[in-house]
Amino acid sequence: QAQLVESGGGLVQPGGSLRLACAASGFTFSLYVMSWYRQAPGKERELVASITSGGRSTNYADSLKGRFTISRDNAKAMVYLQMNSLKPEDTAVYYCKAGRYDSIYWGQGAQVTVSS
Repeated sequence: QAQLVESGGGLVQPGGSLRLACAASGFTFSLYVMSWYRQAPGKERELVASITSGGRSTNYADSLKGRFTISRDNAKAMVYLQMNSLKPEDTAVYYCKAGRYDSIYWGQGAQVTVSS
């Protein structure tokens, strides 16, 4: 049974950093494109970043380039999102997603709150 479990969320002050982690199990992690999405209250879920199965290529939302970094460790079946210079508008639930053709899995989400 496929499962994605996010961790590392929490409360951080503006300008601070957080590192989200997503642990995968129950499927062949190294074959899947991994992505982070986020959903703020009252807004649609949006793509934050994605990384190809081998980790050689990444893609970011234009507004987040330079502040967020996605990475993966296929040996550990983990994907990470390093978030720097956080702003109040980054407050959202962050979701991990695995995708390969029509096979898609989602995590349960991790709350990130940026506030002083």
